[in-house]
Amino acid sequence: MPAATGDFVLFYPADGLGAALDRPRTSAMGRLLGRSHATLLTDLETARTTSKLTARNNLAPATVSYHLGVLHCSGLVLRQRDRHVVRYRRSAEGDALLGQQQPAH
Repeated sequence: MPAATGDFVLFYPADGLGAALDRPRTSAMGRLLGRSHATLLTDLETARTTSKLTARNNLAPATVSYHLGVLHCSGLVLRQRDRHVVRYRRSAEGDALLGQQQPAH
């Protein structure tokens, strides 16, 4: 029996059905900040240079520099210059976001 005029149904298969279950699970922090931001923020429990973070996290120097800039602008990371060396570390806000207490200085 033909459908009445104006009654239309669009039918198509759902792409990626079950794909969410197939993906590797990432931490909540990784989902919130992005994997690279979360990795670097977590690694900054101690002050580190860009080159040290690059080597430790297997990321390109430009990538580390970019992410540190974003974390710094957001107040999650502090930077300290000592002549030609710049070291980054988590701020109190960064520690709070990770659920850690910053030691007294």
